Amino acid sequence: MKGLFILPNADKAVIPSEKFTEYSLNPLKQKDKAIAFERALGYNMSNYQKLIDNIRANITKFTATPKPDIGYGQRYQIIMELVGENAKSAKVLTAWIFSDNKNIPTLTSAYIDK
Repeated sequence: MKGLFILPNADKAVIPSEKFTEYSLNPLKQKDKAIAFERALGYNMSNYQKLIDNIRANITKFTATPKPDIGYGQRYQIIMELVGENAKSAKVLTAWIFSDNKNIPTLTSAYIDK
């Protein structure tokens, strides 16, 4: 793909399970995000690891867009077109940061992009 900018060190990306179990897929914490993931891609608290695996498998297939460093480290955004457990596809916006002078990206947010 021409012009594709891959997230630096994407193969070492850290994707904390808590971002999904305690936030994005947890209807008690983020009801709207949890409903959106369930409806769009069939992901919920019971299969969060499959969502993590899907993001990891697709991280280098989409352009990483640099975002301003607001004092916590270099940030990037990747909008991925993922196929979920329900065989539907949807755009998922993922946000990444390189913090503490580390060269390893960490997922900071993920949600269904409209």
